[in-house]
Amino acid sequence: MKFFSPERANALIPKLEPLVEELLDKRRELAIKLLESDPALHHAEPRRPRLAGARSALPAPRFAELKHEIARLIYRIESFGCIVKDIDLGLVDFPSLIDDEPVYLCWKLGEPHVACWHGLEEDFSARKDLN
Repeated sequence: MKFFSPERANALIPKLEPLVEELLDKRRELAIKLLESDPALHHAEPRRPRLAGARSALPAPRFAELKHEIARLIYRIESFGCIVKDIDLGLVDFPSLIDDEPVYLCWKLGEPHVACWHGLEEDFSARKDLN
């Protein structure tokens, strides 16, 4: 596993930013098209969303194309050694070490640089300042 220093993670932000923006755009497009195509999705259980079903009007090829584009973007982002944690929030984690303990440096789209970290078993809500 590749570990990142804050400086090394920050050096990737200019490359990651447009990819994460495109990922969010594709995810939003997929969500909008699905909602437009199947009114039943407006009433789907929050924990069990339906992506497409028999009543969906979203053409299967377009659905497959969007899924492929999203997967391709995640692959490109993660090829740098970081991890896409939440598409909708634009969260990306970088494996790192703090006091010889494995942690994740955490960056969110819109932030100018990596300034926070959290433990491996923690999530975004447990972020701590690097300073």
